[in-house]
Amino acid sequence: MATVGWPGSAWSAGLAPQTKIRLTVVQWMPAKGQYEQWGALGGEFVVTQAGTVVLPVIGAVSVANLDGAGLAAEVAKRLQAKIGLVSKPDTTVEILQYPPIYVVGDVTKPGEYRFHDGLTVLQALALSGGAFRTEAEKSSQDQIKLVGELRGIETNIVRSMARIARLEAETSQAKEIAFPPVTQTGADSEVVREIFAQERIIFATRANELERQAKSLAELRDLLTAEIGVLEEKIKTADDSITSAQNELSGVKVLVDKGIAVASRQSDLERTLAGFRTDRLDQVTAVMRARQAITEATRNLDGLRDKQRTEIATELQQERANLEQLRLKRETAQKVLLEIIASSPGSGADAAKPLVYTITRNEGGQVKEIAAREATVLLPGDVVKASFAPVQARDKTGSISGAVAKTASDEASQ
Repeated sequence: MATVGWPGSAWSAGLAPQTKIRLTVVQWMPAKGQYEQWGALGGEFVVTQAGTVVLPVIGAVSVANLDGAGLAAEVAKRLQAKIGLVSKPDTTVEILQYPPIYVVGDVTKPGEYRFHDGLTVLQALALSGGAFRTEAEKSSQDQIKLVGELRGIETNIVRSMARIARLEAETSQAKEIAFPPVTQTGADSEVVREIFAQERIIFATRANELERQAKSLAELRDLLTAEIGVLEEKIKTADDSITSAQNELSGVKVLVDKGIAVASRQSDLERTLAGFRTDRLDQVTAVMRARQAITEATRNLDGLRDKQRTEIATELQQERANLEQLRLKRETAQKVLLEIIASSPGSGADAAKPLVYTITRNEGGQVKEIAAREATVLLPGDVVKASFAPVQARDKTGSISGAVAKTASDEASQ
């Protein structure tokens, strides 16, 4: 479970100082038929600056020439001798944390950073925030950012103007939208055409929806009116039936009083007359309900148009306020951009300078400086120095001479 050496390097001088390890010691117990961990002998430890690890029972162990597996074997050997075991205990060393690396020089955030396997010079540069930016570079980036913001504001202004034109067309119940000219804005013509097309789609969709709902309510009102006409005809028929039944009942009553007709005949006529009157009342009630439904349909139709006008007025008011805010933002951004352009210095010389990398590394107690490039793999404890190469170091072909050329030569020799 121990790592052997460092990836991407030929360094094998042992575990570097400040390396954090976890030591685990287990022993096979034949009587129990299982492994038993010795927690008192294991734990987490840190390699000291002297290149030793202080462990329980056996004391300080030098790791100068040991990797993880070698340290595990050395600990097992010393434990066997110290405790007097018949066989060596099973010992493992796991690396928990590597020593940090350091980035200095012409970088944004020089300092200490955590190391991980395969860490390169370029990745270390990214951890430190990249190359240090001069005021000219910062000014240029601010200009680019402001120009992008202005283009976005101009597009939003066109979108707001198009929306206002559509809302005004809806308010006046126009057949088409009269879009204002937007040639004075900085918006792209293709974007403008797309915005206008979207607003035309919304305009047509909302108009069709209103027309569909109004048509539905108008048809309902016409249907109810026709139903009332039918019911009124039924009422007239019922009135005729009631009059006929009343006349017949009067004649039957005279006959019953004279004993010519039976009383049951009178009773049947009375029930028939009551049925006619009930039907007439139902038809009158149906007429009243239909008229109430017509009133409600008319109210809904009027309310539909009123609701649309209210919504359009609210949206129009909000959109006009939004347009004013966008124009204010555009004016402010333009002023800031002009100030940046006016106050920005000439193109900084550092912008044309490449970075030169050197690594300061402790190998076997000796400090060495190694030329490096972006793809060079770092080791724990390395100090990466990034510095701008002088512009005058370039020759006529544009290649870099002097310190930069030496760096390339050193890398080639490696």
